[in-house]
Amino acid sequence: MNTFDLVVIGAGPAGGHCARLLAKIGHKVLLVERYKDFNRNSFSSAGTPLATLKQFNLPNEVVGSFWNRLVIVTSNKQGVWESDANQGCVLDFTKLREFLANEVKANGGEVWMGSRYVDHCEQSNGILVTIKNNLTNESIKVVSRVLVDATGANRAITCRKGKPRSKLTTGTGVEYLVRVNDEAYDRNAKALTFLLGHKWMPKGYSWIFPMGKNHLKIGAGIWNEEHKLVKEVKPLKYYIELLLKEYVKPDDYEILDIHGETLRYSRGLQDTYTQGKAIAIGDTVSTVNLLGGEGIRQAMSSSQIATKYIDQFLKGDRLDFNGYREEMHSIFLTKWKMSESLSSRVYIEGADTLVDKVVSYLKPMKLEDIVRVLFYYEFDKVSKGLGNYIWRKLTSKLRSLVSLISNLFKI
Repeated sequence: MNTFDLVVIGAGPAGGHCARLLAKIGHKVLLVERYKDFNRNSFSSAGTPLATLKQFNLPNEVVGSFWNRLVIVTSNKQGVWESDANQGCVLDFTKLREFLANEVKANGGEVWMGSRYVDHCEQSNGILVTIKNNLTNESIKVVSRVLVDATGANRAITCRKGKPRSKLTTGTGVEYLVRVNDEAYDRNAKALTFLLGHKWMPKGYSWIFPMGKNHLKIGAGIWNEEHKLVKEVKPLKYYIELLLKEYVKPDDYEILDIHGETLRYSRGLQDTYTQGKAIAIGDTVSTVNLLGGEGIRQAMSSSQIATKYIDQFLKGDRLDFNGYREEMHSIFLTKWKMSESLSSRVYIEGADTLVDKVVSYLKPMKLEDIVRVLFYYEFDKVSKGLGNYIWRKLTSKLRSLVSLISNLFKI
């Protein structure tokens, strides 16, 4: 029977990076991926700031394009911010995961493609993990000292069948990979474009990200909650095609791929982080940001935090993973709770006037500052704008309520 120091289930950015880091420092690693190749689930847009490449030691070969411009379009307004220097990139999700998996193999680890986790049980000599090869239907048992749940929204290990699950907020995203003519591509090249408001995408937002020459990723994402104002929301396909017709306006285009996924997020980060000798990373512990939907950097950051605990456990320097959840919360919880509140106000409660106000408040800022707000959640930079606007709205309603009560008593 094969034995490993750790088995990582899921070769997304979190799982691939975790396996890569631990293989590099000499641990015997098995990385398990349910699809037979990485083209099968290339579902992420992967817009990210430039520092991501350095932070995770990623080569330019995993980049689809670089960007130095940000465009935010609402039902009534448009804001454009530009810099002379590149501010970020759009990662090629397929190439990123291939690179991480190849790094695992280059450092002595194993990668099993087309295989999936079935079950596990803890024994005195480690964890007995059952894995099924999807191509041959063969079940294989391996023994591991640590099991890593990097299955994302599925939470296949920490929330196995029969195990209690916390209430999760869900969102659905669909994205087209489209080949367009030169003029349409050039208008959208080197820019991240987000479209908000009831026209473009009620209960969420739409986006246009450039990839390689003449290729655009065009998508829409929606939170699966009832909107306070908008009672009818059309299928996501409608909003993506609306973007194509009324914003991108290509003379000619070809849809090369359609992909999508469902996000499951635990408000207040109440996920199960550890379970015996199993530890969860990435979207399995809600590292995706509810406001922006961005998750690759956060997923890989969670891997770096988890690998410290795993390495110490494997070396005998600790008996469990105590402290991991607390460290994750110290990094994510405050900003994620603020993002939860803002996402509800903007996507579920807000009128078009609210997102129009957002663009107005952001307009005087430099692109570099916008990046700090959108990607590093430094909301204090707009506290005199959006924050005060929301506060004024709340206090205005409160004053109206007090006035109404006073008038009633006068009667």
